Amino acid sequence: MPIYLTATVKSKPGNNEALKKLLLELVENSRQEEACVQYDLHQSQNDPDFFIFHEEWKSREGLDLHNNQPYILDFGVKSAELIDGQVGIHITSKLA
Repeated sequence: MPIYLTATVKSKPGNNEALKKLLLELVENSRQEEACVQYDLHQSQNDPDFFIFHEEWKSREGLDLHNNQPYILDFGVKSAELIDGQVGIHITSKLA
């Protein structure tokens, strides 16, 4: 069963370009995973510090495998000082 996920990330002031670079690396690596159907990154036009991921994974197992990839774990370390607050994760069901 497909898994839909929206993630929100806000950079600390003055760090949006550094964070965006790391987020774009996530896009490049994630799109290579077999279970990845969609992995799109958006940046708010109203708040350049605010980023949104729209993701679709083939299965929960594929998402779990993704979350344990070395580059995902490395992102957590590299981005810790750049992110303002917590990354928001919303796993959803597609209604229409």
